[in-house]
Amino acid sequence: MQENITQHRESLALRLETLTRIRWLAVIGQTITVLFVYFQFGFELLLLPCLLVIAASAWLNVFLRFRYPANARWRGQSVSALLAYDILQLTVLLFLTGGIQNPFAMLIAVPVVVSAAAQKSREVLPLFVLALMVSIFLVFFHLPLPWFEPGGMIMPLELKLGIWVAIVSTMGFTSVYTFRVANESRKLADALAATEIVLQREQHISNLDGLAAAAAHELGTPLATITLVAKELLLSAEKNSSLYEDAELLKSQAERCREILRKISTLSSQEDENITALSVRLLMEEVAEPHRERGIKLILENHGDEPMPVIRRNAAVLYGLGNLVENAVDFAKTKVTFKSEWTATQVVFTISDDGKGFPVNILEKIGEPFISSRIGVNEASGGGLGLGLFIAKTLLERNGAELIFSNNSSQRKSGALVTIIWERDIFEKR
Repeated sequence: MQENITQHRESLALRLETLTRIRWLAVIGQTITVLFVYFQFGFELLLLPCLLVIAASAWLNVFLRFRYPANARWRGQSVSALLAYDILQLTVLLFLTGGIQNPFAMLIAVPVVVSAAAQKSREVLPLFVLALMVSIFLVFFHLPLPWFEPGGMIMPLELKLGIWVAIVSTMGFTSVYTFRVANESRKLADALAATEIVLQREQHISNLDGLAAAAAHELGTPLATITLVAKELLLSAEKNSSLYEDAELLKSQAERCREILRKISTLSSQEDENITALSVRLLMEEVAEPHRERGIKLILENHGDEPMPVIRRNAAVLYGLGNLVENAVDFAKTKVTFKSEWTATQVVFTISDDGKGFPVNILEKIGEPFISSRIGVNEASGGGLGLGLFIAKTLLERNGAELIFSNNSSQRKSGALVTIIWERDIFEKR
Protein backbone atom coordinates (compact mmCIF):
# COMPACT_ATOMS: atom_id res chain seq x y z
CA MET A 1 0.00 0.00 0.00
CA GLN A 2 2.84 2.39 0.88
CA GLU A 3 4.28 2.01 -2.62
CA ASN A 4 0.93 2.94 -4.17
CA ILE A 5 0.61 5.99 -1.92
CA THR A 6 4.15 7.04 -2.89
CA GLN A 7 3.17 6.77 -6.54
CA HIS A 8 0.13 8.91 -5.81
CA ARG A 9 2.34 11.54 -4.20
CA GLU A 10 4.53 11.58 -7.29
CA SER A 11 1.51 12.75 -9.27
CA LEU A 12 1.33 15.85 -7.04
CA ALA A 13 4.64 17.26 -8.39
CA LEU A 14 4.50 20.63 -10.11
CA ARG A 15 4.06 20.64 -13.86
CA LEU A 16 6.80 22.51 -15.64
CA GLU A 17 4.14 24.19 -17.78
CA THR A 18 2.57 25.68 -14.64
CA LEU A 19 5.87 27.23 -13.60
CA THR A 20 6.55 28.65 -17.05
CA ARG A 21 3.04 30.09 -17.31
CA ILE A 22 3.49 31.90 -14.00
CA ARG A 23 6.80 33.26 -15.29
CA TRP A 24 5.18 34.42 -18.57
CA LEU A 25 2.65 36.38 -16.49
CA ALA A 26 5.55 37.94 -14.60
CA VAL A 27 7.34 38.80 -17.87
CA ILE A 28 4.23 40.45 -19.33
CA GLY A 29 3.46 42.34 -16.12
CA GLN A 30 7.05 43.55 -15.68
CA THR A 31 7.29 44.69 -19.32
CA ILE A 32 4.02 46.62 -19.21
CA THR A 33 4.94 48.26 -15.89
CA VAL A 34 8.43 49.36 -17.01
CA LEU A 35 7.21 50.74 -20.35
CA PHE A 36 4.22 52.49 -18.73
CA VAL A 37 6.42 54.17 -16.09
CA TYR A 38 8.99 55.25 -18.68
CA PHE A 39 6.72 56.47 -21.48
CA GLN A 40 3.49 57.46 -19.72
CA PHE A 41 4.92 59.06 -16.58
CA GLY A 42 8.21 60.07 -18.17
CA PHE A 43 10.22 58.90 -15.18
CA GLU A 44 13.93 58.41 -15.58
CA LEU A 45 15.03 54.79 -15.31
CA LEU A 46 17.53 52.45 -16.95
CA LEU A 47 15.14 51.17 -19.59
CA LEU A 48 17.52 48.92 -21.54
CA PRO A 49 18.97 47.11 -18.49
CA CYS A 50 15.43 46.58 -17.16
CA LEU A 51 14.26 45.11 -20.47
CA LEU A 52 17.35 42.85 -20.62
CA VAL A 53 16.57 41.48 -17.13
CA ILE A 54 12.99 40.80 -18.21
CA ALA A 55 14.21 39.23 -21.47
CA ALA A 56 16.33 36.78 -19.46
CA SER A 57 13.15 35.30 -17.96
CA ALA A 58 11.54 35.11 -21.40
CA TRP A 59 14.63 33.37 -22.77
CA LEU A 60 14.57 30.87 -19.88
CA ASN A 61 10.94 30.03 -20.62
CA VAL A 62 11.67 29.48 -24.30
CA PHE A 63 14.65 27.26 -23.41
CA LEU A 64 12.56 25.14 -21.02
CA ARG A 65 9.76 24.85 -23.58
CA PHE A 66 12.05 23.35 -26.23
CA ARG A 67 14.28 21.39 -23.84
CA TYR A 68 11.57 19.58 -21.86
CA PRO A 69 8.09 18.25 -22.70
CA ALA A 70 5.19 20.44 -21.65
CA ASN A 71 3.74 17.73 -19.38
CA ALA A 72 7.02 17.19 -17.47
CA ARG A 73 6.63 17.20 -13.70
CA TRP A 74 9.37 18.65 -11.53
CA ARG A 75 9.89 18.37 -7.80
CA GLY A 76 12.45 19.02 -5.12
CA GLN A 77 15.62 20.90 -5.96
CA SER A 78 14.68 21.41 -9.61
CA VAL A 79 11.59 23.41 -8.65
CA SER A 80 13.54 25.24 -5.95
CA ALA A 81 16.18 26.27 -8.49
CA LEU A 82 13.55 27.79 -10.81
CA LEU A 83 11.86 29.64 -7.96
CA ALA A 84 15.23 30.86 -6.67
CA TYR A 85 15.92 32.27 -10.14
CA ASP A 86 12.59 34.12 -10.02
CA ILE A 87 13.59 35.71 -6.68
CA LEU A 88 17.00 36.77 -7.99
CA GLN A 89 15.58 38.11 -11.28
CA LEU A 90 13.04 40.22 -9.41
CA THR A 91 15.79 41.39 -7.04
CA VAL A 92 17.90 42.71 -9.94
CA LEU A 93 14.87 44.46 -11.43
CA LEU A 94 13.99 46.03 -8.08
CA PHE A 95 17.61 47.10 -7.59
CA LEU A 96 17.35 49.06 -10.82
CA THR A 97 14.01 50.65 -9.89
CA GLY A 98 14.19 51.78 -6.27
CA GLY A 99 14.79 48.63 -4.24
CA ILE A 100 12.55 48.04 -1.25
CA GLN A 101 10.79 51.37 -1.94
CA ASN A 102 9.32 50.00 -5.17
CA PRO A 103 5.61 49.16 -4.63
CA PHE A 104 6.17 45.83 -6.40
CA ALA A 105 8.80 44.70 -3.85
CA MET A 106 6.03 42.65 -2.22
CA LEU A 107 6.24 40.22 -5.16
CA ILE A 108 9.44 38.77 -3.68
CA ALA A 109 7.12 36.69 -1.50
CA VAL A 110 5.38 35.02 -4.46
CA PRO A 111 8.01 32.30 -5.26
CA VAL A 112 8.19 31.41 -1.56
CA VAL A 113 4.40 31.04 -1.35
CA VAL A 114 4.36 28.91 -4.53
CA SER A 115 7.01 26.66 -2.98
CA ALA A 116 5.05 26.42 0.28
CA ALA A 117 1.98 25.27 -1.66
CA ALA A 118 3.76 22.44 -3.46
CA GLN A 119 6.95 21.46 -1.63
CA LYS A 120 8.19 20.12 1.69
CA SER A 121 9.45 22.36 4.47
CA ARG A 122 13.11 21.49 3.80
CA GLU A 123 12.73 22.94 0.31
CA VAL A 124 10.65 25.97 1.34
CA LEU A 125 13.03 27.15 4.07
CA PRO A 126 16.07 27.87 1.80
CA LEU A 127 13.86 29.96 -0.50
CA PHE A 128 12.50 31.87 2.48
CA VAL A 129 16.05 32.58 3.67
CA LEU A 130 17.05 33.69 0.16
CA ALA A 131 14.07 36.06 -0.08
CA LEU A 132 14.88 37.40 3.39
CA MET A 133 18.51 38.11 2.42
CA VAL A 134 17.71 39.84 -0.88
CA SER A 135 15.04 41.97 0.78
CA ILE A 136 17.61 43.12 3.35
CA PHE A 137 20.01 43.86 0.50
CA LEU A 138 17.38 45.98 -1.25
CA VAL A 139 16.89 48.09 1.88
CA PHE A 140 20.46 49.40 1.73
CA PHE A 141 21.55 48.90 -1.90
CA HIS A 142 19.50 50.12 -4.84
CA LEU A 143 19.22 52.86 -7.42
CA PRO A 144 16.82 55.74 -6.74
CA LEU A 145 13.10 55.11 -7.18
CA PRO A 146 11.96 56.70 -10.48
CA TRP A 147 9.95 59.82 -9.56
CA PHE A 148 8.79 63.22 -10.82
CA GLU A 149 11.79 64.93 -9.27
CA PRO A 150 15.17 64.68 -11.06
CA GLY A 151 17.37 61.99 -9.53
CA GLY A 152 14.42 59.96 -8.24
CA MET A 153 13.18 59.59 -4.67
CA ILE A 154 14.93 58.19 -1.60
CA MET A 155 12.80 57.35 1.43
CA PRO A 156 14.08 57.66 5.00
CA LEU A 157 15.73 54.50 6.35
CA GLU A 158 13.03 54.10 9.00
CA LEU A 159 10.32 53.97 6.34
CA LYS A 160 12.28 51.48 4.25
CA LEU A 161 12.75 49.26 7.31
CA GLY A 162 9.02 49.46 7.94
CA ILE A 163 8.33 48.29 4.38
CA TRP A 164 10.85 45.48 4.84
CA VAL A 165 9.12 44.34 8.05
CA ALA A 166 5.76 44.37 6.26
CA ILE A 167 7.13 42.29 3.37
CA VAL A 168 8.82 39.74 5.63
CA SER A 169 5.76 39.45 7.89
CA THR A 170 3.46 38.95 4.92
CA MET A 171 5.80 36.40 3.37
CA GLY A 172 6.18 34.47 6.62
CA PHE A 173 2.48 34.40 7.51
CA THR A 174 1.32 33.59 3.99
CA SER A 175 3.94 30.88 3.51
CA VAL A 176 3.17 29.14 6.80
CA TYR A 177 -0.58 29.32 6.21
CA THR A 178 -0.26 28.06 2.63
CA PHE A 179 2.09 25.26 3.68
CA ARG A 180 -0.27 24.05 6.40
CA VAL A 181 -3.32 24.07 4.14
CA ALA A 182 -1.48 22.39 1.26
CA ASN A 183 0.11 19.83 3.57
CA GLU A 184 -3.27 18.86 5.01
CA SER A 185 -4.65 18.56 1.48
CA ARG A 186 -1.78 16.28 0.47
CA LYS A 187 -2.33 14.08 3.50
CA LEU A 188 -6.04 13.91 2.76
CA ALA A 189 -5.24 12.90 -0.84
CA ASP A 190 -2.90 10.18 0.48
CA ALA A 191 -5.61 8.91 2.78
CA LEU A 192 -8.18 8.80 0.01
CA ALA A 193 -5.68 6.96 -2.19
CA ALA A 194 -5.13 4.43 0.60
CA THR A 195 -8.89 3.98 0.97
CA GLU A 196 -9.22 3.41 -2.76
CA ILE A 197 -6.45 0.80 -2.66
CA VAL A 198 -8.19 -1.07 0.18
CA LEU A 199 -11.47 -1.07 -1.71
CA GLN A 200 -9.76 -2.27 -4.88
CA ARG A 201 -8.14 -5.15 -3.02
CA GLU A 202 -11.39 -6.17 -1.37
CA GLN A 203 -13.17 -5.96 -4.73
CA HIS A 204 -10.44 -8.11 -6.25
CA ILE A 205 -10.96 -10.73 -3.56
CA SER A 206 -14.72 -10.70 -4.06
CA ASN A 207 -14.19 -11.31 -7.78
CA LEU A 208 -12.22 -14.51 -7.17
CA ASP A 209 -15.41 -16.56 -6.89
CA GLY A 210 -16.35 -15.71 -10.47
CA LEU A 211 -12.83 -16.35 -11.74
CA ALA A 212 -12.71 -19.70 -9.99
CA ALA A 213 -16.04 -20.74 -11.49
CA ALA A 214 -14.85 -19.72 -14.96
CA ALA A 215 -11.61 -21.68 -14.50
CA ALA A 216 -13.55 -24.73 -13.37
CA HIS A 217 -15.75 -24.52 -16.45
CA GLU A 218 -12.80 -24.15 -18.83
CA LEU A 219 -10.85 -27.03 -17.25
CA GLY A 220 -13.82 -29.40 -17.37
CA THR A 221 -13.31 -30.37 -21.02
CA PRO A 222 -9.59 -31.28 -20.88
CA LEU A 223 -10.18 -33.27 -17.70
CA ALA A 224 -13.00 -35.18 -19.39
CA THR A 225 -10.62 -36.01 -22.26
CA ILE A 226 -7.93 -37.20 -19.82
CA THR A 227 -10.49 -39.42 -18.08
CA LEU A 228 -11.63 -40.92 -21.43
CA VAL A 229 -8.04 -41.66 -22.49
CA ALA A 230 -7.33 -43.24 -19.10
CA LYS A 231 -10.37 -45.54 -19.49
CA GLU A 232 -9.25 -46.64 -22.97
CA LEU A 233 -5.77 -47.40 -21.61
CA LEU A 234 -7.32 -49.51 -18.86
CA LEU A 235 -9.26 -51.52 -21.44
CA SER A 236 -6.24 -52.13 -23.65
CA ALA A 237 -3.63 -52.78 -20.95
CA GLU A 238 -3.09 -56.07 -19.15
CA LYS A 239 -4.07 -56.19 -15.53
CA ASN A 240 -1.24 -56.01 -12.99
CA SER A 241 1.03 -54.45 -15.62
CA SER A 242 2.78 -51.11 -14.96
CA LEU A 243 0.78 -49.47 -17.79
CA TYR A 244 -2.49 -50.60 -16.21
CA GLU A 245 -1.46 -49.21 -12.81
CA ASP A 246 -0.44 -45.88 -14.37
CA ALA A 247 -3.71 -45.60 -16.26
CA GLU A 248 -5.68 -46.41 -13.11
CA LEU A 249 -3.78 -43.75 -11.17
CA LEU A 250 -4.33 -41.22 -13.97
CA LYS A 251 -8.07 -41.90 -13.96
CA SER A 252 -8.39 -41.58 -10.17
CA GLN A 253 -6.46 -38.29 -10.10
CA ALA A 254 -8.53 -36.87 -12.97
CA GLU A 255 -11.70 -37.75 -11.06
CA ARG A 256 -10.27 -36.05 -8.00
CA CYS A 257 -9.54 -32.89 -9.98
CA ARG A 258 -13.07 -32.88 -11.41
CA GLU A 259 -14.50 -33.17 -7.91
CA ILE A 260 -12.42 -30.21 -6.67
CA LEU A 261 -13.49 -28.09 -9.64
CA ARG A 262 -17.10 -29.06 -9.06
CA LYS A 263 -16.89 -27.73 -5.49
CA ILE A 264 -15.22 -24.51 -6.65
CA SER A 265 -17.82 -23.87 -9.34
CA THR A 266 -20.69 -24.21 -6.86
CA LEU A 267 -19.02 -22.33 -4.00
CA SER A 268 -20.62 -18.96 -4.78
CA SER A 269 -24.10 -20.47 -4.93
CA GLN A 270 -23.92 -22.45 -1.69
CA GLU A 271 -26.27 -21.31 1.07
CA ASP A 272 -23.77 -21.94 3.86
CA GLU A 273 -24.57 -19.31 6.48
CA ASN A 274 -20.90 -19.18 7.53
CA ILE A 275 -19.90 -18.11 4.00
CA THR A 276 -22.66 -15.96 2.54
CA ALA A 277 -24.15 -14.36 5.66
CA LEU A 278 -23.13 -13.44 9.19
CA SER A 279 -25.28 -12.87 12.21
CA VAL A 280 -24.22 -10.01 14.48
CA ARG A 281 -22.65 -12.52 16.88
CA LEU A 282 -20.65 -14.26 14.15
CA LEU A 283 -19.64 -10.88 12.69
CA MET A 284 -18.24 -9.77 16.06
CA GLU A 285 -16.43 -13.09 16.57
CA GLU A 286 -14.77 -12.82 13.17
CA VAL A 287 -13.75 -9.20 13.79
CA ALA A 288 -12.38 -9.93 17.27
CA GLU A 289 -10.56 -13.21 16.57
CA PRO A 290 -7.28 -11.75 15.19
CA HIS A 291 -6.85 -9.61 18.34
CA ARG A 292 -7.42 -12.16 21.10
CA GLU A 293 -3.77 -13.18 21.49
CA ARG A 294 -2.38 -9.72 22.21
CA GLY A 295 -2.51 -9.76 26.01
CA ILE A 296 -5.68 -7.65 26.27
CA LYS A 297 -8.96 -9.14 27.48
CA LEU A 298 -11.54 -8.80 24.69
CA ILE A 299 -15.15 -9.01 25.92
CA LEU A 300 -18.03 -9.53 23.46
CA GLU A 301 -21.59 -8.67 24.47
CA ASN A 302 -24.86 -8.98 22.53
CA HIS A 303 -28.22 -7.51 23.54
CA GLY A 304 -31.50 -7.45 21.67
CA ASP A 305 -34.66 -9.33 20.87
CA GLU A 306 -34.80 -12.18 18.39
CA PRO A 307 -34.38 -12.43 15.52
CA MET A 308 -30.75 -11.35 15.54
CA PRO A 309 -29.78 -9.08 12.62
CA VAL A 310 -27.95 -10.80 9.77
CA ILE A 311 -25.59 -9.13 7.31
CA ARG A 312 -24.15 -10.49 4.11
CA ARG A 313 -20.40 -10.91 4.29
CA ASN A 314 -19.00 -7.46 3.49
CA ALA A 315 -15.23 -6.99 3.35
CA ALA A 316 -15.49 -3.21 3.89
CA VAL A 317 -17.55 -3.62 7.09
CA LEU A 318 -15.23 -6.34 8.41
CA TYR A 319 -12.18 -4.20 7.70
CA GLY A 320 -13.68 -1.06 9.25
CA LEU A 321 -14.85 -2.73 12.47
CA GLY A 322 -11.59 -4.68 12.68
CA ASN A 323 -9.54 -1.51 12.48
CA LEU A 324 -11.54 0.14 15.27
CA VAL A 325 -11.14 -2.93 17.50
CA GLU A 326 -7.41 -3.03 16.74
CA ASN A 327 -7.09 0.65 17.66
CA ALA A 328 -8.88 0.01 20.98
CA VAL A 329 -6.61 -2.96 21.77
CA ASP A 330 -3.53 -0.84 20.99
CA PHE A 331 -4.43 1.72 23.66
CA ALA A 332 -6.21 -0.40 26.26
CA LYS A 333 -4.59 -1.15 29.62
CA THR A 334 -6.27 -4.47 30.38
CA LYS A 335 -9.52 -4.93 28.45
CA VAL A 336 -11.67 -3.92 25.49
CA THR A 337 -15.46 -4.30 25.38
CA PHE A 338 -17.07 -4.92 21.99
CA LYS A 339 -20.84 -4.67 22.40
CA SER A 340 -23.81 -4.89 20.03
CA GLU A 341 -27.40 -3.84 20.66
CA TRP A 342 -30.30 -3.97 18.26
CA THR A 343 -33.94 -3.06 18.05
CA ALA A 344 -36.50 -3.34 15.28
CA THR A 345 -35.10 -0.16 13.71
CA GLN A 346 -31.43 0.13 14.67
CA VAL A 347 -28.22 -1.86 15.08
CA VAL A 348 -25.60 -0.27 17.34
CA PHE A 349 -22.04 -1.40 18.00
CA THR A 350 -19.88 0.13 20.75
CA ILE A 351 -16.14 -0.40 21.17
CA SER A 352 -14.66 0.83 24.46
CA ASP A 353 -11.30 0.43 26.15
CA ASP A 354 -9.86 1.26 29.57
CA GLY A 355 -6.99 3.38 28.26
CA LYS A 356 -6.48 7.14 28.57
CA GLY A 357 -9.15 7.96 26.01
CA PHE A 358 -9.18 10.56 23.27
CA PRO A 359 -7.70 13.97 24.17
CA VAL A 360 -10.57 16.44 24.45
CA ASN A 361 -8.94 18.96 22.12
CA ILE A 362 -8.93 16.56 19.15
CA LEU A 363 -12.26 14.77 19.63
CA GLU A 364 -13.93 16.83 16.92
CA LYS A 365 -11.11 16.01 14.50
CA ILE A 366 -11.01 12.24 15.10
CA GLY A 367 -11.12 10.38 11.79
CA GLU A 368 -9.29 13.05 9.81
CA PRO A 369 -6.20 11.66 8.08
CA PHE A 370 -3.69 14.25 9.29
CA ILE A 371 -3.93 13.69 13.05
CA SER A 372 -3.02 10.75 15.26
CA SER A 373 -5.90 8.85 16.74
CA ARG A 374 -4.41 9.27 20.23
CA ILE A 375 -1.70 11.39 21.80
CA GLY A 376 1.69 9.80 22.41
CA VAL A 377 1.45 7.04 19.84
CA ASN A 378 4.34 6.21 17.57
CA GLU A 379 3.83 5.62 13.87
CA ALA A 380 4.78 1.97 14.07
CA SER A 381 1.79 1.20 16.25
CA GLY A 382 -0.80 2.86 14.12
CA GLY A 383 -0.33 6.57 14.80
CA GLY A 384 1.17 9.07 12.44
CA LEU A 385 -1.42 10.44 10.08
CA GLY A 386 -4.30 8.33 11.39
CA LEU A 387 -4.77 6.78 7.94
CA GLY A 388 -6.07 3.48 9.38
CA LEU A 389 -8.78 5.19 11.40
CA PHE A 390 -9.66 7.43 8.45
CA ILE A 391 -9.99 4.41 6.15
CA ALA A 392 -12.15 2.55 8.68
CA LYS A 393 -14.42 5.58 9.14
CA THR A 394 -14.71 6.10 5.39
CA LEU A 395 -15.53 2.44 4.65
CA LEU A 396 -18.17 2.21 7.38
CA GLU A 397 -19.82 5.49 6.39
CA ARG A 398 -19.94 4.36 2.77
CA ASN A 399 -21.88 1.36 4.00
CA GLY A 400 -24.49 3.46 5.79
CA ALA A 401 -23.04 3.72 9.30
CA GLU A 402 -22.80 6.78 11.54
CA LEU A 403 -19.71 6.96 13.77
CA ILE A 404 -19.47 8.86 17.08
CA PHE A 405 -16.13 9.20 18.89
CA SER A 406 -16.21 10.05 22.60
CA ASN A 407 -14.80 9.15 26.00
CA ASN A 408 -16.41 7.10 28.74
CA SER A 409 -18.21 9.57 31.02
CA SER A 410 -18.71 7.21 33.97
CA GLN A 411 -16.64 7.98 37.08
CA ARG A 412 -15.74 4.29 37.38
CA LYS A 413 -14.60 4.00 33.80
CA SER A 414 -12.08 5.73 31.62
CA GLY A 415 -10.99 5.25 28.05
CA ALA A 416 -12.21 5.85 24.55
CA LEU A 417 -15.66 4.97 23.25
CA VAL A 418 -16.57 4.51 19.59
CA THR A 419 -20.24 4.10 18.66
CA ILE A 420 -21.26 2.76 15.23
CA ILE A 421 -24.95 3.14 14.37
CA TRP A 422 -26.85 1.57 11.47
CA GLU A 423 -30.49 1.72 10.55
CA ARG A 424 -31.44 -1.96 10.69
CA ASP A 425 -32.86 -2.18 7.19
CA ILE A 426 -29.68 -0.62 5.78
CA PHE A 427 -27.46 -2.91 7.88
CA GLU A 428 -29.20 -6.07 6.69
CA LYS A 429 -28.86 -4.99 3.05
CA ARG A 430 -25.08 -4.60 3.25
